[in-house]
Amino acid sequence: MLFASCTEEIEISGIRKCFEAAGPDAINLGLGQPDFDTPGHIKEAAINAIREGFTGYSPNCGYPELLLAISEKFQRENNIEYQPEEIMATSGASEALFLAISVLVDRGEEVLVGDPSFLSYSALTKLVGGRPVGVPLNQRLTMSPDAVAERVTRKTKAIVLNSPGNPTGAVQREEEVRGIAEIADDHDLAIISDEVYEHFIYEGRHVSPAQFSDNVITINAVSKTYAMTGWRLGYMGAKGITLEHLLKVHQYAQACASSISQKAAYAALTGPQDCVLAMRDEFQSRRDMLMEGFEEMGMELHRPEGAFYLFPRVIEGDDIAAHMAKVGVIVVPGSAFGPGGMEHIRISYAASREKLATALTRMRGIL
Repeated sequence: MLFASCTEEIEISGIRKCFEAAGPDAINLGLGQPDFDTPGHIKEAAINAIREGFTGYSPNCGYPELLLAISEKFQRENNIEYQPEEIMATSGASEALFLAISVLVDRGEEVLVGDPSFLSYSALTKLVGGRPVGVPLNQRLTMSPDAVAERVTRKTKAIVLNSPGNPTGAVQREEEVRGIAEIADDHDLAIISDEVYEHFIYEGRHVSPAQFSDNVITINAVSKTYAMTGWRLGYMGAKGITLEHLLKVHQYAQACASSISQKAAYAALTGPQDCVLAMRDEFQSRRDMLMEGFEEMGMELHRPEGAFYLFPRVIEGDDIAAHMAKVGVIVVPGSAFGPGGMEHIRISYAASREKLATALTRMRGIL
């Protein structure tokens, strides 16, 4: 059987590979999902949706009341004006990323991605025949306008911006976001803004590039914010005719997002937000706990301002990750996120404090 050349150019996710060596008592600090349960009022909304018969297809873009709630969320929290008809619900942020890259990038065109950055950006670009171009991160582990400008060519089509960042936990400054938006406008480039970690910021604040440019596809999800990763409900906003093109791919690839998950997402966005604040505060406490432990070991690492990842610098990231797996701690080698991550490992602190304390003890002998 012959396969498409684009699938030959990508590999199974490096994040998934690292779980293969895990033993039964291993502590998994590799997976990027909150370890909290979905809040009760959100689960109840889904149960009610089933009882009330919302078990068929929804409109392609999503239920009107959900799109309105997302529109109001964008205005309230991000200072962005997306009308409901400029918004679409998707099967997680993953589908939204695929749609955005699919409608923007032709074969041979380039997409600027952080190096290191979430591995899907490069893989999805290759799947549509494009070429990912890594933008080295600065000392704060963010993308600077100067570094972006240096890598813009005739073939550049889009810039992927992710803040807070995965795998780094870094938060882009407003002047950086504004500068990158100006570059995009000057060269008629699109920005794909992945904002799924926006509510988990401990220092600084979140800034959406769509405040400064209309050439932005804004992507978010309820997955991280409300501990709903398995519900697979993301959403995206785009100005003008862009959403029509996104819909063309969405209706054939997916048709619509889960009807039940849409009802749950509506409850999440319009209901009490104290659950989000509680998760954020707990993540911050865990971050501080790990930072103290690594500093006692003399580890070199940047203090992450957001998300729930540490990205310490080590000599041989792949070897260290393999040794950690042998002592029952699963982390992701930084090489999974691009050449710029070779001398790093990614550690998720989306695990209980008890597990993190045990993991620190196990890692101390290796690090």
